[in-house]
Amino acid sequence: MNPADTVFVLISAALVMLMTPALGLFYGGMVRSKNVLGTIMHSLIILAMVSIEWVLWGYTLSFGPDIGGLIGNLSLAGLRGVGTAPNPHYGATIPQLAFAIFQCMFAVITPALITGAFAERIKFSGFLLFSILWATFVYNPLAHWVWGAGGWIHRLGALDFAGGTVIHISSGAAALAAVLMVGKRRGYGRTRYIPHNLPMTLTGAALLWFGWFGFNAGSALSCNGLAVNAFITTHLAASAAAAVWGFMEWRRDGKPTTLGVASGAVAGLVAITPASGFVGPLSALVIGGIAGILCYYGITMKSRFGYDDALDVVGIHGLGGTWGALATGLFASKVINPDGANGLFFGNPYQLVVQLISVVASILFAFIMTVILLKIVDKLVGLRVTDEEEEMGLDVAMHSETGYSF
Repeated sequence: MNPADTVFVLISAALVMLMTPALGLFYGGMVRSKNVLGTIMHSLIILAMVSIEWVLWGYTLSFGPDIGGLIGNLSLAGLRGVGTAPNPHYGATIPQLAFAIFQCMFAVITPALITGAFAERIKFSGFLLFSILWATFVYNPLAHWVWGAGGWIHRLGALDFAGGTVIHISSGAAALAAVLMVGKRRGYGRTRYIPHNLPMTLTGAALLWFGWFGFNAGSALSCNGLAVNAFITTHLAASAAAAVWGFMEWRRDGKPTTLGVASGAVAGLVAITPASGFVGPLSALVIGGIAGILCYYGITMKSRFGYDDALDVVGIHGLGGTWGALATGLFASKVINPDGANGLFFGNPYQLVVQLISVVASILFAFIMTVILLKIVDKLVGLRVTDEEEEMGLDVAMHSETGYSF
């Protein structure tokens, strides 16, 4: 066991934990003022509830001994037997308990990402039940497929350094299913939904960028050169995407926007997540720049297809995560990570095929399971607030609070 590695992973876990309330600020500033607290509350309560789920049964389903390549067994429920001894599959130089808490923060933020899709119209009880069910029946199996010892996507050879398929593709696919099931906001297509507090959103974006270093660099599970590489590629991809998005707005509208630059940065961070430990700095710039272009046009899909993805989860996380996973199959190099694989541009076209299989499987699984879970939740407690509650705003209707007092 290496004390430096352990400290590094614990600090990284704290950084990833910060990302979920930061996401609440990022989303909260983009909704109308009557829904700011309700939107932030989604991220805060998920931090608490999914952490409990993770300890009781989530960790063992994700990283427990394998059952048929599909799920972990229940032998580690309640973190039984997960202590200070390392597990060679999950960080050979750190306590398994450190790995467990680091991965807990990943499990927390993934359902929180989905909340941006159905913002301003979801019933709180329905949201809570859905989040716990989704973490259990979508996130946990998918984490085992990709990262668990024996998971079928892991055995296939797919590369996902820090969660492109597990986190971003799954949340993007689930977000699309959710907006189709929950329906549009009242007045969608006739009302302009203008962000009420962009400084709050920009603060959230800055904290997300900061926390993402723990997200990606920490996934090396060791304070080593691979962590340094992931740190640098993460920063460069975010920088490239933010710059590209801003220039594209400038060219189209004559003025760049702060929201556009912030959205571009997040798109670049999403795209580099699966590739950060497998590609070099120049490849990261390309991945980030293309992510800025794809996600910039991707958010226009909701108006073309008529679905109400309130805060662009599908266009940024779904599309950005998909591009990042496929880009890993293009730019991955064993020079960067000998434990990985070469991608198409380094002589291994098969890796791109493997990445494509993992992307399609993740999208189909997350979308279909989300539809099923939402139907169950709707039957049990309901999904949608009433028209009167939606007009009133979630802050008052769901929590008897107001974000601002004038």
